Amino acid sequence: MTIRKNFLLDDEIVEHLKEIASRENITQTQVVKDLIEERYQEISIDEKLEALNAFAGSGTGLYGDLTIQEIKANMNV
Repeated sequence: MTIRKNFLLDDEIVEHLKEIASRENITQTQVVKDLIEERYQEISIDEKLEALNAFAGSGTGLYGDLTIQEIKANMNV
């Protein structure tokens, strides 16, 4: 499905958009689509890296600064 969106752009941005489309021999719509997809991919990668960084170290048996064994020992288990 295709949805029409209307945007308000400054004159300078409109000229930039025209120039990019002309140089790449694509439509202005395609320029906007490509830029949105490119930015979305960057955001997606950043989110995945953040999740990976949050997960990093969890496979070592560490929970904070303590190992599971140390936590169990402190619980008298």
